[in-house]
Amino acid sequence: MREDDVPRLLMVEVGADPPDPHPGLEDWIRLPASAADVRVRVEGLLVRAAAADALRPAVDASGVVRFRGQSTTLSPTETAVLSVLVDRWGSVVGRDALSHLLESTASRNALDAGISRLRRRVAGVGLTIRTVRRRGYLLET
Repeated sequence: MREDDVPRLLMVEVGADPPDPHPGLEDWIRLPASAADVRVRVEGLLVRAAAADALRPAVDASGVVRFRGQSTTLSPTETAVLSVLVDRWGSVVGRDALSHLLESTASRNALDAGISRLRRRVAGVGLTIRTVRRRGYLLET
């Protein structure tokens, strides 16, 4: 759940050490806990999750990417590539994970050309695709 950034409330038994601090959508409460205390912690996690989602770009199945109130349309191939980058937001995505999505696999440069076109398309909504040498690509603002 931590890797997928799923909101989570950890229940810690009496006498157990509290969990290590972790940024993101994690909170903890010591047992026994009242229903009201649990509800407040869960509501706080949901508020933080909604705020985090508002900061991420969204790509729909029809090829529209939306970010910070702006949008642009993408080709089916660009949609597939950007969807992978959005799903792995904040992480480097390897070339192999993207190259199989391209319609043309004639050369190693096909991915570079596709990323170059995609960079120009997403720049209009405030997104940047950065090359991480020898590792892959990173989508960022």
